[in-house]
Amino acid sequence: MTATQQTPVRAGQLPLVAKLLGAAAVWVAVYRLNKPLWDWLYGDLLGLDLNGRLGGALHFFSYDTVKILLLLTGLMFVIGMLRASLDLEKARRFLDGRGLFVGLILAVVLGVVTPFCSCSSIPLFIGFVAAGIPLSITLTFLIASPLVSEVAAILIGDQFGWDVAGAYVLAGSLIAIVIGFIFSRFDLDKWVEPAVFKTRIGELRADGHVPTLQERVDAAVGEAKEIFTKVWKWVLIGVAIGAAIHGWVPTDFFATYAGADNPLAVPVAVLAGLPLYVNGGGVVPIGEALWSKGMPLGTVMALMMSAIALSIPEAVMLRRVLKPQLLALFFGSVALAITVVGYLFNFIYA
Repeated sequence: MTATQQTPVRAGQLPLVAKLLGAAAVWVAVYRLNKPLWDWLYGDLLGLDLNGRLGGALHFFSYDTVKILLLLTGLMFVIGMLRASLDLEKARRFLDGRGLFVGLILAVVLGVVTPFCSCSSIPLFIGFVAAGIPLSITLTFLIASPLVSEVAAILIGDQFGWDVAGAYVLAGSLIAIVIGFIFSRFDLDKWVEPAVFKTRIGELRADGHVPTLQERVDAAVGEAKEIFTKVWKWVLIGVAIGAAIHGWVPTDFFATYAGADNPLAVPVAVLAGLPLYVNGGGVVPIGEALWSKGMPLGTVMALMMSAIALSIPEAVMLRRVLKPQLLALFFGSVALAITVVGYLFNFIYA
């Protein structure tokens, strides 16, 4: 085929490619302007203290809602395009041919390079499940992405020492891998909501059909819209819960009831971390303050891990894709693993 024969095909795609690039530019611009916008609105225009309870809660709700919804739509579209463009059978064969352990390691590595908070990881998790990636591997990613964060590791190294930061990263990685391995021994797909598996893109590539660029874009947009309409209300509810308790960190209470004299301090700290809903950057200063008040290091780590990896808003959002049995199993397993790590840290760093 000559160059002149190829040109009309490519030229016909140029308007669509231009629209995609324009949409991507708008998405990036909105994402980058999200935090400055709310800083200006609540801090400069309305004169609220962004570190105070009201200003902090309003800013938290606005910023996190927009951020998560942007990630939800943007990532679901990108994942949809990739799924429509790739042969998922080859991807599954790639994982199958290298064994479960390699898949779990790759999930942890992907979690490290996508250091989202527990709620922001959910769009990628949904995309992986819908793509047919084994549930044990996708759940490993869901644990590792918020927990094994380079931001948290750097801050922990600065505040607690680099040996502690290394132990934290190792412990978080092992939690994700061990839980993923245990989950792989059971048939858990039955506890995933059926709607997750029934997607436009799955139907698009049925019977070996190779979709055009327009078909891929249409399917990815349609799927992103469907998922958005299913979960946006739960995103609002989840973030609202997080905003309501944002800034309410009673460090004296934690130091009293999760201090060195309480043998149940570690599980108390794990439970106390659930409603905090902060990322690695936000929880490390809290942990450092508690440590300076005399809370044992393992108890502090348990609180920080729980706050990073588990949250009430995350549970609310995950309920749209996981049935109650799997949701309870996931939260219970991660909480138990964090508790064990907390006691080990207390023993090692006593």
